[in-house]
Amino acid sequence: MSNLQMVHLSTAHPRDDTRIFIKQVHTLSAALAENVSLVVADGLGDSRQPNQPGIFDLGKLPASRFKRAVVGNFRALMFFWRNRPQLVHFHDPELIPLGLLLRLRGSQVIYDVHEDVPRQTMSKHWIPVIFRWPVAMAIAAMEWLGGKTFNGIVPATPTIAARFPVGKTVLVQNFPIQSELVLADPLPYAERPQKFAYVGGISDIRGGREMVQALEHMDDLPEVRLEMAGGITPEGFAAELAKLPGWFKVHHRGTIGRQDVARLLGSARAGLVLFQPMPNHVDAQPNKMFEYMSAGLPVIASDFPLWRQIVAGARCGLLVDPLDPRAIAQALRWVLEHPVEAEVMGRNGQEAVHKIYNWEKEATQLVGLYKKLLSA
Repeated sequence: MSNLQMVHLSTAHPRDDTRIFIKQVHTLSAALAENVSLVVADGLGDSRQPNQPGIFDLGKLPASRFKRAVVGNFRALMFFWRNRPQLVHFHDPELIPLGLLLRLRGSQVIYDVHEDVPRQTMSKHWIPVIFRWPVAMAIAAMEWLGGKTFNGIVPATPTIAARFPVGKTVLVQNFPIQSELVLADPLPYAERPQKFAYVGGISDIRGGREMVQALEHMDDLPEVRLEMAGGITPEGFAAELAKLPGWFKVHHRGTIGRQDVARLLGSARAGLVLFQPMPNHVDAQPNKMFEYMSAGLPVIASDFPLWRQIVAGARCGLLVDPLDPRAIAQALRWVLEHPVEAEVMGRNGQEAVHKIYNWEKEATQLVGLYKKLLSA
């Protein structure tokens, strides 16, 4: 392991995370023809396959978020103390202390900012309300220090980028790989069942309740189904959803692989992304929205100003009040009652991904940052 040169690190994300491993690690390995590895903490063991980026496992971490942060920082520090990589690119805000130590030790460090963490903290269900503002301010202070200290900042949205120093910040948006979720022979749109898709984490603030409640207003359409792919959090929320009258129209698949996601999207009528208007949501750019577009699906999305620019600008879907199940149901009905127009919306979204919202364009920004740092 002494030949580790460039390492991506996450103690919170899965090893097959789309942004980290599928997009960034594979892109950099191919573009730089260098040793780019991934370090995770999932207890699944190391993986070193021919012609594939190496994966190194720090071991499964405690379930407690605080303990995970402490143990994760310590194990990663010991790993890097032995291996001394030239560049470390980390993806979790809880690893900022480690990043600061690695800078002091001489490694180049990149902080990849997936979310507006201080704003996100204000809606974390597991943080008592009285502590949310102090925790958010502490994280903001740590990120400010990291922005001054780290060699590069890689934010996922322009809103996040605005919080960091311009000279170090390279925007790398989480847009889809153009061909990844496109089936070679998708089911013709007019022949698809009355099925809608939601892919991603399922929670209250991501519209899980309202999506199921919308189905209660479609009892006259017995064939309508909502396919939900992703984990449900917190644990008790799954039981709450199961008690809703519309749940019998839901097929919950749990977490599925990327090929299964492609097959799901290739047989659905529209994709749903109905986040509630929380501080971290209104300026977010959900990966699932662009994945629906890349698969040729019309989008039914929350009517936030930024999302309106994207969806209405590309003429690729419908915008609704995410807190109104009846309005969501009306959008679902419109898609079923106007299949020709809905199919055109799907094609419009696919064209927008081809021209603007694709990983291939974003990858050039990331590769450029690496070349700049490696040549310094």
